[in-house]
Amino acid sequence: MYNSILKTPIGNLLITTNERELLSVEFTSKKKIGTIRKPGILRKTEKQLIKYFSGKQKKFNLKKKYSGTEFQIKVWKALETVPYGKTESYEDIAKKIAAPKAYRAIGNANSRNKISIIIPCHRVITKSGKLGGYGGGVDKKKYLLGFERENGVIKN
Repeated sequence: MYNSILKTPIGNLLITTNERELLSVEFTSKKKIGTIRKPGILRKTEKQLIKYFSGKQKKFNLKKKYSGTEFQIKVWKALETVPYGKTESYEDIAKKIAAPKAYRAIGNANSRNKISIIIPCHRVITKSGKLGGYGGGVDKKKYLLGFERENGVIKN
C-alpha cells in the first residue's frame, strides 16, 4: 500500500492506493507521511484532487477498489452519478438502486464510504433539504456543496 497526505482547503486528506487502484481518501490530522514511492494511481489521484479544489475538475477518472458489501457498492456507484454542484436525497438514491424504502441504509452506506470526495457522499442530503451527516463533519460537507455550486462551470 502507498500513502500520501494532500493539504486541501478543508483539511488534510490521507490518500491510500495499491499499485493500480485507489483504496481510500480520508480526512486526517496527520501532516506528513513517509511514502518512498508513488505509483501512477497515487500521483493521478493527487493531481485530480488538486484540480478539483482549484475548481477545474468536476469528475474524477480514477480506478477504484470498492471495499464493502454488494449493497454498499451499489450505493457508492449511484453516488457517482450525482452531478457536480447538485444534491440528491437519501430517498432519491434509494430509488436509483431500486430499493425505495432503504433510505436509512443509504445513510449507513454513505457513512462507510472510504473514498471521500471522489465518491461524492457529500452531495446526499435529507428529503427536507437538511444536510444530514458527513464523515468529515457537517462543516466540510457545507463547504464542499458551496464550493461546487460556486464553481459549477469549469474554468480554463
